[in-house]
Amino acid sequence: MNQLKKAVRTFASRYANSDGLALTPVPGLRMMCVETPAGDLHSVYRPLICFVLQGAKRMIVGSEERVFREGQSVIVSADMPVVGRIVEATPYEPYLAVAVELEMSLLREISIQTGNAGARRSSLISTLFTEDTNAAMLDCALRLLRLLDRPDAAELLRPGIMRELHYWLLSGQHGPALRTLADPDSYAGRLASAIAILRAEYRSRIPVERLAAAAAMSLTAFHKHFKIMTSLTPGQYQKRLRLIEARRLMLDEGFSASNAAFEVGYESVSQFTREYGRLFRAPPKRDALRVRAGARVLRPSQGEVLAGELH
Repeated sequence: MNQLKKAVRTFASRYANSDGLALTPVPGLRMMCVETPAGDLHSVYRPLICFVLQGAKRMIVGSEERVFREGQSVIVSADMPVVGRIVEATPYEPYLAVAVELEMSLLREISIQTGNAGARRSSLISTLFTEDTNAAMLDCALRLLRLLDRPDAAELLRPGIMRELHYWLLSGQHGPALRTLADPDSYAGRLASAIAILRAEYRSRIPVERLAAAAAMSLTAFHKHFKIMTSLTPGQYQKRLRLIEARRLMLDEGFSASNAAFEVGYESVSQFTREYGRLFRAPPKRDALRVRAGARVLRPSQGEVLAGELH
């Protein structure tokens, strides 16, 4: 654990953005270091496991709200809008965490190889799990971080480490739920096809009939199960994607509010301003100025590493 803490603080001190998030050159690996609790962080998570190494964070995922602390692992098992807030952090003991994106194809493959692919499927959809950190999974996370010092080895070694991590996940207490979520014929698996369309085409108008067809559900069933899993309607989910990306464009790439609005698919700046204010509790320009005023100075070399998805 101490090795991980040191590695996260060292890397984040060079590459973290204004929210304390640092993406890495290792695909799917990122970390967070926050010295002072601030406001809510809005993001859309891909399926991932997050190891909380120090401090505590409150997360709202769908209709579930929990606080996660040092020594716990958090599994978000679907593409979900998340509201997070660091609740325990100081400059001497900052909030530290490492997250690794999950690969549903690996979960499916290992389920088949371990003979669990035919396990009884649940009709319930839960997307947030927590457990005490497993030493074997923590070791996988440490080995992934070590690849940062050996980029030439990452392409060769990462697949084996990821395979091992997914095996331990399926062997753990939430293995049955994860197998259900990775099953393409489960409700969650079918909804993943519709969510993939929303994420790829969030700037465009998407007929709900197309989403329901992608999930192989009737319109009624699609609306019901989508709301159960995400706590949002498809339209609200798409709106959340647009607003979070617009905020990223303003904070990280210097877009004006109007340019960000049009870039993410809004046709009306006034509508964008209203909806932005409801989600982030401040108009776009004021919110961006507030965040920039409180942000620490970032190193010039950070830009290349942080290219890509904000959260």
